[in-house]
Amino acid sequence: MVTRALDWLHTHSDRGAMPPESEAALADPDGFYKPLGELALAASLVLREGMASASEQQAARDLLDFGWTQLGSGDLLYERQMRFPMMTDPLEMYTHFARAGYRHERLHTLVAHLGGLATHRGSEMMPNRRMAVANAARVAEVERETDWSKLIDATWLGHTPEPWMIDWMTAYCMTHTVFHATDWGADPEGLPVRVREYLAHWLPAWMDIWAEIHEWDLLAELIIVDASLPRPQCDPEIWERLAAAQHPDGLVPRDGNPVDEDPDQAYLDNRHTTIVAAIAGTLALSRHGDTVVL
Repeated sequence: MVTRALDWLHTHSDRGAMPPESEAALADPDGFYKPLGELALAASLVLREGMASASEQQAARDLLDFGWTQLGSGDLLYERQMRFPMMTDPLEMYTHFARAGYRHERLHTLVAHLGGLATHRGSEMMPNRRMAVANAARVAEVERETDWSKLIDATWLGHTPEPWMIDWMTAYCMTHTVFHATDWGADPEGLPVRVREYLAHWLPAWMDIWAEIHEWDLLAELIIVDASLPRPQCDPEIWERLAAAQHPDGLVPRDGNPVDEDPDQAYLDNRHTTIVAAIAGTLALSRHGDTVVL
């Protein structure tokens, strides 16, 4: 599944190229800019985990090179951060490349300076978003003081709430709390024991629910959460259901609705799900070794 997903992302990456003459203002950051970061995230984790074949590692490196070139080798991120010093997305985007060895000295110096300002410490954002920035700084090796326990306690998940109250958006926020606290599975002990026990108890039910209604994108994110825990326990049947939804060319649909026949629209609609499926499979292979075949 991972091999096919990576191949599809690699084959169609040009469909996600930024428009010519894109500048730091980025009128539509979610259209091209953010997805480039998501591709870089997946590729950086493939390289970090070291479980991929030589061809898969090359595909991952190609995706990173593609994204870095699209961003002017980091210059666009630097210009965006200079123009909008309160924005955090340049650092968050940069960290995916930094994880794989790319570096932009001026941006690195700038985000380190901005992170030391009181205005950044007091900026208002959702708790899981604050964790995203903290993890980005940690991975990019930008020195900042971070109280991870305080950050986690401020989230929905940190309250270990009534599990039946979870909804679609809260589920996505919950998954990202785990992603950032554990740096996408690099530190399975990054969550408090009480939170890990809560997830171990309720993740199977949540995965079953969203698999039943064919919410493949959210299901793949929940599988990443499982793979980020000290003792992953994802039922093989869940994997089989997700793998059965994957198309022969590698595309993983976001839900149970028909995939658009237009290749460009199909890429835009299903790129994210294919990315998270590749990440989920990569982390599961790393955690389970050769005991599973994805």
